[in-house]
Amino acid sequence: MKYSYLGKSGLKVSQLCLGTMNFGPETEEKEAFKIMDAALDAGINFFDTANVYGGVERRGWTEEIIGRWFKQGGGRREKVILATKAYGDMNDANDGPNSERGLSAYKIRRHLDASLKRLQTDHIELYQMHHIDRNVSWDELWGVFESAVNQGTVDYIGSSNFAGWHIACAQAEAKARHFLGLVSEQHLYNLLARLPELEVLPAAEKLGLGVIPWSPLAGGLLGRNALAGTGARSTRSSERVEKHRSQLEQFSALCKEIDEKEDVVALAWVLSHSAVTSPIIGPRTIEQLQDSLRVPEVSLSEETLKKLDEIFPGPGKAAPEAYAW
Repeated sequence: MKYSYLGKSGLKVSQLCLGTMNFGPETEEKEAFKIMDAALDAGINFFDTANVYGGVERRGWTEEIIGRWFKQGGGRREKVILATKAYGDMNDANDGPNSERGLSAYKIRRHLDASLKRLQTDHIELYQMHHIDRNVSWDELWGVFESAVNQGTVDYIGSSNFAGWHIACAQAEAKARHFLGLVSEQHLYNLLARLPELEVLPAAEKLGLGVIPWSPLAGGLLGRNALAGTGARSTRSSERVEKHRSQLEQFSALCKEIDEKEDVVALAWVLSHSAVTSPIIGPRTIEQLQDSLRVPEVSLSEETLKKLDEIFPGPGKAAPEAYAW
């Protein structure tokens, strides 16, 4: 496994991040334990979760599974760079009107404490805002996050689903407070979702954030089984395959030409961007995890990258050149 610094921080993380969203609703606990053990054995030290993972009726379930895995000991907790998130509604009646989605200081403190208990740990390496909250000032946000860092319950702060200008505002406000600010942005990015190349990726790279792409396989659409139909788990998935069939067929043909599987190529392409630190993989089985482990070693040729641009056109350039002279 290869490792990279997470943004401007001194923290080194594996170039693949283990996403845990399937643990509980899609993957039973015993299998989740096996996947986490296998990931750790393969050198993946970066695990991502969120307090809302587990489903609408069982928020926190995924964090609880990870906590029980840590509780087994064997150095599991010590070897993992743990990332979780806050923003969503946890269905906690005690929160009253504050149960709605958001990032008030009140909510962050309560949700951080609850995540620590579920995860059975006393600290979190990367605490992420799952979404921007337009109703909260950066004075309030950086105030509560500085407190968490100073208390040692959190090491670094990250964002997720932020626009480029949100990142710029966050970093400017942090600099004014002499605070490190954001070290990462978790963002939707894949061959079929290249909009971040306009502003989010350039902003992150310029301002010292490592980008952690979520859904790098477009929900399985860029996987090896998409065209065969075995990867489609719903009518909506089938409709998406039909919508992009021409591109997917060209993509599949290119992958056969270079003798690589579609998911490996899609992940390697995401990882090839200089702003990207570690794409999130979300295996539901040990086999799916093992299929991804080669990705950091795969180097796509300039010719292959050019063909991928032709099949999946992006904005072409960063802003403003992409839409102005």
